[in-house]
Amino acid sequence: MTVASGLLHTARKLTEDATRVVVLSGAGMSAESGVPTFRDAQTGLWERYSPEQLATEEAFRAEPDLVWSWYLWRARMVRACEPNAGHRALGVAQHRCAERGGSLQVVTQNVDDLHERGGAEVLAHLHGSLFEYRCADCDAPAEFDPGTAEAGHMGTEEDLEKMLRTPPPICSQCAHGTLRPGIVWFGEMLPMDAFSSAQTAVEQCDLALVVGTSGLVQPAASLPYRALGSGAAVVEINPEATPLSDDATVTLRGTAAELLPELLLDSSGALS
Repeated sequence: MTVASGLLHTARKLTEDATRVVVLSGAGMSAESGVPTFRDAQTGLWERYSPEQLATEEAFRAEPDLVWSWYLWRARMVRACEPNAGHRALGVAQHRCAERGGSLQVVTQNVDDLHERGGAEVLAHLHGSLFEYRCADCDAPAEFDPGTAEAGHMGTEEDLEKMLRTPPPICSQCAHGTLRPGIVWFGEMLPMDAFSSAQTAVEQCDLALVVGTSGLVQPAASLPYRALGSGAAVVEINPEATPLSDDATVTLRGTAAELLPELLLDSSGALS
């Protein structure tokens, strides 16, 4: 996909002038690494269930083995995926910003760990993480390793069969509750610390990069507008038009893996 050189030049100039950058990333960024979006993950044995049936506290209380199995399978699938060029570009750019005395903060709606494995620290996982666990009863945080899907079996019926009806571990703190994934389920509030940190970051930034997000999920969709309202420039990177496209300072049509290295690491770019 070819991006108009004038738009890319304008976006690069904005990054050159920025000292406080916030990256707001969505599912499109991880999809390039092979991570299925939430609804695309309904394959094989899971096709009989809607995402809503597997992503509520009520579902977990009613059928903990089933819900735990689905999230365990998703975590194993993510572990078998690799960060793409966009993730890696952000990791490098974050370190270079810090060396210059500036900052590049990452706020993501994604529940995977690809930003971290790409070398970037994440300020806020707005919708939680597949790799953070806590007790469903006493709320104590817990360590758990979901493992990785076997080579050649990621997302296959064989791997799904192994995961089906796996019971969640018992909490080591209270000894009676079971672990649950640290995901924001339907009907639950976003983690307030994460969202508060995200709000502060966009209100204090001078540039927000909005990457691979549909702009439809609230309250995350409000964050670019908070940046605009505070006087920051907003650069949208997305292959498709979104509700933000007409309001963004610059809109670049393309994917994160294509455009973030060009925008952040090119020899003429600000963060190179």
